Amino acid sequence: MTNLNLLSDKQTGQLQALLGQSEKIVLCCHKSPDGDALGAMLGWAEYLHDQGKNPMLVAPDAFPDFLKWLPGNERVVRYDKHKDTVDEAFQQADLVFCLDFNSTKRVLDMQEILEASQAPKVLFDHHESPDVEAALSCSFPKLSSTCELVFRIIWQLGGFDTLSKAAAVHLYTGMMTDTGGFTYNSTRPEIYFIIGQLLTKKIDKDKIFRNVYNNYSEWCIRLRGYIMSQKLVVVRGSHACYYTLTKEEMKKYHFIKGDAEGLVNEPLRIKGMRLSISLREDTEKENTIWVSLRSVDQYYCNTLAEKFFNGGGHKNAAGGRLLCSMADAEQIVHRAILYFATQDAKIG
Repeated sequence: MTNLNLLSDKQTGQLQALLGQSEKIVLCCHKSPDGDALGAMLGWAEYLHDQGKNPMLVAPDAFPDFLKWLPGNERVVRYDKHKDTVDEAFQQADLVFCLDFNSTKRVLDMQEILEASQAPKVLFDHHESPDVEAALSCSFPKLSSTCELVFRIIWQLGGFDTLSKAAAVHLYTGMMTDTGGFTYNSTRPEIYFIIGQLLTKKIDKDKIFRNVYNNYSEWCIRLRGYIMSQKLVVVRGSHACYYTLTKEEMKKYHFIKGDAEGLVNEPLRIKGMRLSISLREDTEKENTIWVSLRSVDQYYCNTLAEKFFNGGGHKNAAGGRLLCSMADAEQIVHRAILYFATQDAKIG
């Protein structure tokens, strides 16, 4: 039998004690929740329901449109839409789970009320260098996703047999999306054992794939074609590229949340390409640029995110934010790519 246990006996006992003494539980995730954040939150909520708990699920803002098919997604309360409700939930909570983020800075506007909560916090995350002050920190950067972590904790607690099909859908979705359909960060055999176990819950993994990746609008496909055709800048001799996406362009193509999801991976299909960077203007705030970075193999992009873009992340998938104009952001990208090319030469 494959050993999926992550927690020590002491950590397991601590988690069980925290759950046993808590009634008002809040689950929260990072800004712009992706499949892993949303899947982990919904999947863990299903397990807690099995234990007789009724947690409140909160997110800083909207999640992508292509995830709105997930069972129970309507239970997620958005902080940007229901601030008073979320504030009250954190104030009254006796236990808070922080899922899929390593720093409270990643919840942005929700940071103050999260940090002010007197409830003990439990961290479930797979990003490096966590700094969340938690009573129990379950941080495992080598795992494919937070959903893998949640599955393994449920398994270790003996909760898999009664776990619902909906929870299996949530956890599979998070694992799939955080590995690009199991194309990166997914070579460990335990991952495929977990997939096999999830399939026993009668999930349709092919339908899940279609729901996520084949669920775009006509305008989204036109936008993606436009960006790759007209906006992609390949910096010769650097094995790197970037593109920009402005508010005007998003308006022209009827942009909705999620339309640019995963697009930053597309240029890595170019032979020899090792780094891809996306610059996207915030649709509401002036001089705010959201940055996504992707790289391959030993060419790490998280150091670039930290050094140039006020961010961080995984070795091959990272992000950040710039408070400047798009023109200034492009200048920063060129400096980052020059640094990357220099480091690249040292590696090679």
